[in-house]
Amino acid sequence: MCAMNNRRRFLEATLASGALATLGDLGFLGRLPVVSAAEAQPDGRAVRLSSDIEPLVKLVEETPREKLLETVAAKIHAGTSYKEVLAALLLAGVRNVQPRPSVGFKFHAVLVVNSARLASISSPDEHRWLPIFWALDHFKHAQADDMREGDWTMGPVDEAAVPGTPQAAKDLFVEAMNSWDEAKADAAAAGLARQVPSAECFELFCRFGCRDFRSIGHKAIFVANGWRTLDTIGWQHAEPVLRSLAYALLAHENGNPAKNDLDADRPGRQNLERLKKVRDGWQQGQQDEQATRDLLATLHGSSVDEACSQVVEMLNRHVAPQAIWDAMFLGAGELLVRQPGIVGLHAVTSTNALHYAFAASKNDETKRLLLLQNAAFLPLFRGAMEGRGRVADVDVRALEPAAPATADTGALSEIFADITSDRMLAARKTLAYARQHSDVKPFIDAARLLVFLKGNDAHDYKFSSAVLEDYLNVSPAWRDRYLAAGVFNLPGSGEPDNKLVERTRAALAG
Repeated sequence: MCAMNNRRRFLEATLASGALATLGDLGFLGRLPVVSAAEAQPDGRAVRLSSDIEPLVKLVEETPREKLLETVAAKIHAGTSYKEVLAALLLAGVRNVQPRPSVGFKFHAVLVVNSARLASISSPDEHRWLPIFWALDHFKHAQADDMREGDWTMGPVDEAAVPGTPQAAKDLFVEAMNSWDEAKADAAAAGLARQVPSAECFELFCRFGCRDFRSIGHKAIFVANGWRTLDTIGWQHAEPVLRSLAYALLAHENGNPAKNDLDADRPGRQNLERLKKVRDGWQQGQQDEQATRDLLATLHGSSVDEACSQVVEMLNRHVAPQAIWDAMFLGAGELLVRQPGIVGLHAVTSTNALHYAFAASKNDETKRLLLLQNAAFLPLFRGAMEGRGRVADVDVRALEPAAPATADTGALSEIFADITSDRMLAARKTLAYARQHSDVKPFIDAARLLVFLKGNDAHDYKFSSAVLEDYLNVSPAWRDRYLAAGVFNLPGSGEPDNKLVERTRAALAG
């Protein structure tokens, strides 16, 4: 109890501006069973969920939005587990929300589930239900949007078309995806879920998830986030998720991509040829800060071809892949600084997804493709930003630190207040703070808690989960600049509170 009180006092002091004034009331979460860190993490085994998850999914689907939190809280009090709620949330999304016309918009109800899970497992035990309750409410919003757009529901698979062997399922899936055939892909995805180990399925899906630049990175994001959630809830729930994923990856416009040379597909096709030029043993190399700076300069203003060719050249002269990822993480953050908004934040979240796939993949060719595709996507994001207004000529390498006027917890209060009024100043102060503190966990904890209190959009969870996770995936020499860039889409303490905490408290009052 003493440790919990110390944490609360620290956080209240951290943001004395009032952002955490409601924290003293978060004790109501204690009415729910505590979610341990171990329970919220993937365990590598089939999760022991109830054999009849369908009733819980139906409950989420059919309960009116204004009653859902209370109803789920009652189920939790009666013994429903964290993983069962997470599974029902994901399955309700893939069954009721169509990933069309674009893999985004209302479909964020599915894309955000893993982001809410990441926020949950990274939080103190007593706060772990907050992101999940937020995601439940968000699903109802997306479900209503889907109903207005035609009330799409995933139908039963054509059983007669489902392949009968693992190899047949893999072969049909590759054929269907290459020909952009939705019916064959649907049957193949069901066959994969039933007969092929998850690791083999992942290799197939992450390759097709990165092949084209449609839906500003959401295809790759769905692959990564879908898999990470399945790792937690269990592979027994994979079939509807893989069917939804295959359908999403085949989203396109302007004719069948297999029969056309379209802008969105061209970099991927060129990179399939380019990756053949990478030397054997490319995964071993030297960390090279100058090489990172050089690639950052290229990503700042050069073309897709120039960026991808430079990556091949770097690998062939024994530059470590980590040095390349450092440049791409920083390049994505720089795009957000240059034009804060929807495109820049997706440069960050798609880089997070592609890096996850790169780290998880065991296939050498797929890893090369993922690396090259991320290098291609960043100039494409920059091009998409140019159609939305001015793209500032800001160089993240030249960002100068500005020491906060106060120290320790007061410095954090100052930074998060500045995020609301002057994000560039907040970025410079964050840079100074990160250089002065070897442990930035207090900053990360405060940022995540502000998402709980202030976040109103799926992007608040998607972005914060990505940037706060990738802080540790960036090399120490560059982490401070990456974190500084992140404040351009983190909530500030001066923004209005959302209704999440209040509504969750009301749900648990009974």
